[in-house]
This record gives sequence, structure tokens and C-alpha cells, in this order.
Amino acid sequence: MPKKSNDAISRSDRVLVAALSIILATASAAVGASLTYRPSTDKGAAVSIKLAPAVQSPAVQAPAEQVPADSVMAQLLREHRCLSEVLYYEARGEGQTGQKAIAEVVFHRMNHGNYGHSICAVVYEGAGHPGCQFSFTCNGDLKRTKQARAWHRAQALAARILTGEVPLRDATGGATNFHSVSVTPDWAGTLERTTQIGNHIFYRGAVPRTRAS
Repeated sequence: MPKKSNDAISRSDRVLVAALSIILATASAAVGASLTYRPSTDKGAAVSIKLAPAVQSPAVQAPAEQVPADSVMAQLLREHRCLSEVLYYEARGEGQTGQKAIAEVVFHRMNHGNYGHSICAVVYEGAGHPGCQFSFTCNGDLKRTKQARAWHRAQALAARILTGEVPLRDATGGATNFHSVSVTPDWAGTLERTTQIGNHIFYRGAVPRTRAS
């Protein structure tokens, strides 16, 4: 990144502030259930975030003025799920440090502008096709049953990242690509290697449509 910062996702401030409000307001509710937005005014209160798989809410005729808020909320919840999924599938065995590194790649790509302008757009670019950017979106992993504890940890960490409780400090050096140490992709030699964190090697550079992992 051109300037050092305490947060690798500074250009996503609006998304993070909105996510903070939504997640704090709905922390005690099941994700995807019928929710009411009531921002907390107690900044010192500890929040216990319980996450559950999305469920389909019953069809209810909501007042017209509630539709936009519900739409924004649904989008933020999707963003949280997409971040949870990339942390789980790409680095569930790497601990918090390794998962934060993967999150940085997602946000660096989002800030770069050539990979999508939302978390889900970045993570699922090319999903279901050979050119997918994150391998779990096109190799069948999504069809397999998740490990409950690892999935819960990924969900919790994703929420803490989005609310700023766990900051990203650019440990990857602006990386937009990575791969496992067990493989050497063709594109590795065309990018600048920045660091290795756990079992992943990270790179930065401008090679459009290059797979992240």
C-alpha cells in the first residue's frame, strides 16, 4: 500500500461503520431472522455475538419505509457470510493470524477496484468456473459439510473484523494474491512476493484475473 496505515481496509469505512451498527443491533438474534434495527448507545458494553445459519423468514407485509433498511441489512449479512466463508475455506487451520491475512487479501482486492466492490463480489468472482479467484468457490468444497467449531470461529472472527474489534494491520504488505506452500502457480513469478504467513505465501502486483489461491 502507498501509505502505511493501522487498518488495511481504510477505504471501506462506510461498509465497516454500517456493519458495526447492524451486527451490534442484532447480536442476540439469529442471523437472517426477522430483525429490528435498534442501535446500542452503551459503547462500553461487552457484546456476545452468536451466529447461526441464515433462515428464510416468513412472508410478512412490512411497512414501505422498512424495506430499504431490511435490504441494506440483508446485504450486510451476506457480506459477513462471504467473509466468514473465505476465512473458513482458505485458512481454517491457520489460526487467527492466518485467517486475518486472507481477510487482508480480500480487502486489498476490494480497494484495488479491479476485482469487485464488495466482499462477496471479490470472493465469488468467477465462482463455478475454472477461472474462479478463490478455489473453494469452484472445486466443490461448498457442497461439503462444514466443521462446526471451525465454522463458528470463522464467523466470529469475520464479525470482529467487520466491527473493527480485530484490526487488520497490513501484515501481508498489500498482498492481492496468495497460494499454499504446497503449490507453485504459474503467476507466482510475475508478482512481487511480500511475505509468508503460516502455510500461505503472499504477493502483490497488477495481474488482472489472476487466481488468488
